[in-house]
Amino acid sequence: MAKMSSTRDAALHPGGAGCAVLRTTAAPSSSRKTPRLPEFSLILSVMLLASVRPASAHPQCLDFEPPFQPPWHLEFCKQYEEFGCCDQKTDNMIAERFWDTVEQLEVAGHELCADMLKEVMCQECSPYAAHLYDAEDPYTPVRELPGLCFDFCSEFHSKCGHVVKYLTENQRLQDTAERDMSTFCTLMDLSDQDYCYPNVLKTQDLNGNLGQVVEDRKGCLQLCLTEVANGLRNPVLMLHSGDETHRMFIAEQLGFVWVYLHDGSRVEQPFLDMSGEVVTTPWFGDERGFLGMAFHPKYRLNGRFFIYYSIQLNSEVEKVRISEMKVSAHDMNMADPYSERVILEIAEPAANHNGGQLLFGLDEYLYIFTGDGGKAGDPFGKYGNAQNKSALLGKVLRIDVDVRNPSGRPYTIPPDNPFIHDPDARPEVYAYGVRNMWRCSVDRGDPVSRYGRSRIFCGDVGQNRYEEIDIIVKGGNYGWRAKEGFECYDLKLCHNSSLNDILPIFAYSHHVGKSVTGGYVYRGCESPNLNGLYIFGDFMNGRIMALEEDKRTGVWKERSVCMGDTKTCSFPGLINHHHKFIISFAEDEAGELYFLATTYPSTTSPSGTVFKFMDPSRRAPPEKCKRKPLPVKVKGKKLPFVPRELTVLETNEKPTRPPPKKIKLTTKPPTTSSPVKSTTSATKATTSANKVTSSATQVTTSATQVTTSSANVTTSANKVTTSSANVTTSSANVTRSPTNMTRASTVALKWKSPEKKAKEKSTLKPRRKTKIMNKQEATAQTKKNAPRQKSREQSKKTTATEPVSEKDKVKPKAKQTATDNSKTNRLQASERLKDNIHMKKKKILQRKAALKQIKLGKNNMKVKDELHAFMNKTKTNLNVKSNRTMRNQLQVKSKKAKDTKAL
Repeated sequence: MAKMSSTRDAALHPGGAGCAVLRTTAAPSSSRKTPRLPEFSLILSVMLLASVRPASAHPQCLDFEPPFQPPWHLEFCKQYEEFGCCDQKTDNMIAERFWDTVEQLEVAGHELCADMLKEVMCQECSPYAAHLYDAEDPYTPVRELPGLCFDFCSEFHSKCGHVVKYLTENQRLQDTAERDMSTFCTLMDLSDQDYCYPNVLKTQDLNGNLGQVVEDRKGCLQLCLTEVANGLRNPVLMLHSGDETHRMFIAEQLGFVWVYLHDGSRVEQPFLDMSGEVVTTPWFGDERGFLGMAFHPKYRLNGRFFIYYSIQLNSEVEKVRISEMKVSAHDMNMADPYSERVILEIAEPAANHNGGQLLFGLDEYLYIFTGDGGKAGDPFGKYGNAQNKSALLGKVLRIDVDVRNPSGRPYTIPPDNPFIHDPDARPEVYAYGVRNMWRCSVDRGDPVSRYGRSRIFCGDVGQNRYEEIDIIVKGGNYGWRAKEGFECYDLKLCHNSSLNDILPIFAYSHHVGKSVTGGYVYRGCESPNLNGLYIFGDFMNGRIMALEEDKRTGVWKERSVCMGDTKTCSFPGLINHHHKFIISFAEDEAGELYFLATTYPSTTSPSGTVFKFMDPSRRAPPEKCKRKPLPVKVKGKKLPFVPRELTVLETNEKPTRPPPKKIKLTTKPPTTSSPVKSTTSATKATTSANKVTSSATQVTTSATQVTTSSANVTTSANKVTTSSANVTTSSANVTRSPTNMTRASTVALKWKSPEKKAKEKSTLKPRRKTKIMNKQEATAQTKKNAPRQKSREQSKKTTATEPVSEKDKVKPKAKQTATDNSKTNRLQASERLKDNIHMKKKKILQRKAALKQIKLGKNNMKVKDELHAFMNKTKTNLNVKSNRTMRNQLQVKSKKAKDTKAL
């Protein structure tokens, strides 16, 4: 059976038989045998196992990415317009290939089989297209036709076997499609019967929660990661500058800030080096160092940014310093080291609980988050620093850095700060009662409704029992040291009726984690399922968690986050593991979410890595999240990113799917000799054997038969019939040289522009005004043209021509004079044709454009009017020529009569 599977794979994937060993399950046979007892026992065991452990869903598209919800309605593959792998552009391409195939079937006279053909072709839009086409991993060649279940394949073979040759160039599939149903369906089957069509639509485990975040049995959301940066020494923060360059700035605890470009590379020289000023040590878990940074909302215009770091001057008490700096005027990827301006300094009584968060709110004020001063239990003062509104420690501060105080202070107090008029409080205080808030963020708001916009989320590290998540509000008291989480910490303060504290939106005990790291509310584009989730983590145990808000009640519910299993994260470049110590979370300029982690939290350990979240169950539609960053001028070297983490697939190679075979159609289907009916919008071009039976006149380049109703005059080259005239490309070239008589090429009558009609008018005008030659001139002209006509006749004999039908043959004339006059007229017409031939070549492109417009049904009435006018002019011109010929003959007869009489 393994041999049968290998044979099938080799047939489906030309040149890829070596990859067939990756599939170990045999294809089902067309014959159905009753299973014996051992086989029945095995089948029963498998069924029982399946009932306990359902099939693992892994939706995946042919581009090796998760499916998505199309932004617009699909016109062709409508069954996948809610969720699948096709946007409107891809849907239109499939529809075009479908109608091309149908047209070929019509021309060949085959049964169209449109319904089943559409079903098969639309499987490219299935959310499980990768499984249907064997594209689950980059090692297996992708098949050209989807996997069909045996029953459906049997019906497809009996009704639509003749269609296969239009869908694939696989010779074995084409051969078996015409004769051997069993072999054909064996080749078309999949080893996993859950994924063959149409079973893939019926399996509840695959379609029950399609498009939602994958959960394990415990309800844990399974997400995957990509590696973004590595080799960092305790990366404490990552942020963007908001200047549309999509650069990311990553700060190390030592005091270095590095610039990472949109392409993943890093600028060789640091953006900022504060290592000589920052106080820190290589101790495990040292909380001092370079802790915070924020770009001004108008950084693109003013180049200002702010930093938060630990200092110690002259062996004095340690402090935290908040300073303003500017970018260099000569290099956008380097700060001006001499531009520092100190905004605020706060003394720190201990080495821990230093806070460190800086951010600008949507009100464009600077928010500063400080710790309670360190040690344990906030032992400073009667109530501790956090509850003391006259101290700056254990607070959320808000200041205006755009306006200087007249007294010389480098900032002012926003007029709506809650304690600006309280004599016992510092005016900078915006909220209080916090212990050591580590990492806060501003909610951008829902991309559509803007719900939640401007909310500030913070993770506040607990003492001994609880960690908490808070939403900061103006004037709020967050309880520390009276409370820790939802529980009392200082019983005396906790029972104080004036506490009036704000409870956290979520708290977890130290059985779960011991040091919270605040995160972000996801508002990005690439993972729509994550929208609105507040994602955060724990520094000590590396756990990632999420909170989801019930908008009706305002209650936040915990959603555990875990790394997806191997199958869930089986996409190129994805990983399902990360380092233990989660230091910080970050958001890029587009709203995508990251976190920074390390294997050892020391300022000297270069194991810091940046990871990006990715939802493997659903992505945004293609083209929706494309960014166009502004160019970044890099003066120094760029260091390319080299990933270090082991990916799930162990390679970033994507499978190369052969493009769908597009049928190359001829310009027109082959025609027969039967009469062709003209359409109501235009006249169709046919061969010289076809006749146009509608009002449109067929234009030919061969010699035509002209007959007038007044006289039965026939020339040696032309015969015009007024009832149904075959006219050459224009009225000016009614006749052609005899050498062209055998060329019967037809051209459709085209709409004529005013310029062309003016040209024809000027061409016909000399013919109407030409006077009849006198006897001597006619005789001399005939003698003069005789040698030229003989040479033309000789060249005609030496030229290989097609047989001329009886209809087109020139009839002999009774009198030589009529023949001579006919030759003279033909030569004159030939000279006029030479004059016009260059003009006609220039008009070819205009004729083609006009023909396209006619085919689209434009200007139908105008075309008909032009046709009638053209026919009337043509008939008039032919009558003029016929009358002129008759007059010439009468003159010749009269001359002969006079000569005879004279004799």
